[in-house]
Order: sequence, then structure tokens, then C-alpha cells
Amino acid sequence: MLCCLCDLLQLLAALAAALLFLVAIIAHVTARKMPNLHRHEAEKFFVASNGEKKPFPSIDDRPEKDLSVVVPAYNEEERLPVMMDEALEFLEKRQKQRSSFKYEVIIVDDGSSDKTTQVALNYSKKYGSDKVRVLTLVKNRGKGGAVRMGVLVSRGKTILMADADGATKFADLEHVEAGLNSLKPWPDNLAISCGSRAHLEKESIAQRSLFRTFLMYGFHSLVWFLCVRGVKDTQCGFKLFTREAAARTFTALHVDRWAFDVELLYIAQCLKIPIAEIAVNWTEIEGSKLVPFWSWLQMGRDLLFIRLRYLTGAWKLDTTRKLD
Repeated sequence: MLCCLCDLLQLLAALAAALLFLVAIIAHVTARKMPNLHRHEAEKFFVASNGEKKPFPSIDDRPEKDLSVVVPAYNEEERLPVMMDEALEFLEKRQKQRSSFKYEVIIVDDGSSDKTTQVALNYSKKYGSDKVRVLTLVKNRGKGGAVRMGVLVSRGKTILMADADGATKFADLEHVEAGLNSLKPWPDNLAISCGSRAHLEKESIAQRSLFRTFLMYGFHSLVWFLCVRGVKDTQCGFKLFTREAAARTFTALHVDRWAFDVELLYIAQCLKIPIAEIAVNWTEIEGSKLVPFWSWLQMGRDLLFIRLRYLTGAWKLDTTRKLD
């Protein structure tokens, strides 16, 4: 009986190894070897305050602003105004208090079918295109792709990614800025400060179904096992980068959809970029595009493929790239 059990376990182990090997081959063969940095011609320009089309700058240019805020937006005509009003009120107040402070907000319309671009352009007209710019993508890329396109045309010394739903209060920028400063001296000016909802986990578990709690813990376990350790909340959409860290990580990013945060932090840890995790306030806002079961399933697949594609050499990191 014991002998039969051992044989069965050996068979199961062999089958698991064979399956993993097959998945690794599939992950390698289906991988896009280089990050998708291609821009359509229309995506190279923004509409200036006078109505003219002007070319976006590049992340490789010297910074002109203290802060860039990149806001990915997909069908956000209803939620975007609340977030923008709060963010711009905060940024304008800081500018009045510190006249030398310069900022920009880049709203990236990720191929929306509603009036997201028009809503965003209204803010550009009100505050001027030097402060608010709109990048409208020709087709939907996914949140990661939208954030990357916005980052690559940013002018800030530091670059903040912030969700269009306003789930994180913009005043928490001061906390993630403090987190970034706590990492000084930055090696090669590289550092990342991640907003985190980990401190709210117990409260959120009480409000979630058992099934969603199981999915959450399963995802966190996969993140820790396969990709990123030391960061409890990889998915909070409130992250602050030095310009150099944003350039190094986003130009290497392959994943365009929900799991992009994980690959981004995986890249950062591989490049030994210091990361701070800072508690922020967070409120769940109605209208999320995340479909619990299928989105978590897709993210689980992406996590496995991220790890396998780097392990098999399908994806490689350039450890030498630096900004001029």
C-alpha cells in the first residue's frame, strides 16, 4: 500500500514537472520579446491651449517640472472630474504656497468610448496645456500600457501615477513624497515610493465575501512566491517615482494590463532600486473596471508568465540604461 502511494506521488510529481515545462515553453514562445513602446502618429501630439497640436516631449529630455501626475482613464467621464478637482485644488494650493513649484497632470485616455477625452480637455482649457495635457490613445492598451505612455511623455523630476477614480486622497502625496525622501541618498537618483492599503486589510476582509478574501490571499501569495517580496500591496494605484526610476522601469515593462504593477516592482527589485511602502487613505469607489474572478484569474496567469519569461530569457533587462 505504501509502495503504491509512493509510486502515485512520483507520477503526480512527474506530471506536474511536465506541465510546468510545457507552460514555460508556451510562455517563452508567445512572449513579445521587446516592450511595446510604439506610438501611433496621433499619440505623439497634444492639443495646446490655443487649439494647435504640439509634440509631446520625451522622458529622456531634461525635466521642466517638479512633479508630473499621470492619470490613466478608460471610460471615466463620470468619475474623472471628482479626482481632477481634488488633485488640482491641492496642486494649485501648493503652487501658491511655493511659487517655485511647477507641476503637470497628464490624463491618458485609454481608447475610451465615452467622453473622457472631452472632459479631460475641459481641464486643459481651464488650467492651460502647460499644466494639464491629454494623451488620447488610438486603441485600448490596458492600464499598464496607458500609464507607460503617459510616463514616457512626462516632464517631472518626480512622476506620480494616480487612478482616475480618486480612491486615494490626493493629500496623501505628501506621505509618499516623505517615503521617497526617506530613501535618500538615492543610488543613481533611483527610488520608488508605493502607496499601500495593507493597513486596511483587516477592515476590508470583514466587508468581503469568503470567496473574494480567498482570491485576495491567493493573489498575494502568488506575488510573494513568484515575483515581489517585501511589498505587501503591489496593486495600489498611487506610486511615486524619481524620473530616473520611472524611465528605467517603464521602458522595460511588458505587461499592459492589471498585473503591470507586479512586473514594474519586479523590475525595480532586479535593478536594486530602493522601494518604500507608505500607508495611504483609500476608499472603494463604485464603477471599478475590475471583474473579481476573471481579473484575478488573468492576473494569476500573468504572474506565472512574468516569472517564466524572465527565467527562460524571453524577457531581459537592460541594466546599463541611464538618462542623459
